[in-house]
Amino acid sequence: MVTLNKHPLQGMAITASILSYLSGSTIVGILIGRWLDGYFGTPPLFLIIGLLIGLASGVYGMILLVKKFLGDD
Repeated sequence: MVTLNKHPLQGMAITASILSYLSGSTIVGILIGRWLDGYFGTPPLFLIIGLLIGLASGVYGMILLVKKFLGDD
């Protein structure tokens, strides 16, 4: 069991970091997917692929961040 006796601002910082990982990577994936769709002329294909890759990378980054914060290996 993990007990966290940390400053409340650290909780806010980890929450903001998680939010930025999830939203930032998703937005970047969508923008790159839209650009590739415009370049190749395949409207929804790369948008969906970019969305999924962005979500996956955001979740992966979030898991690494939480592991680092909690001190788990």
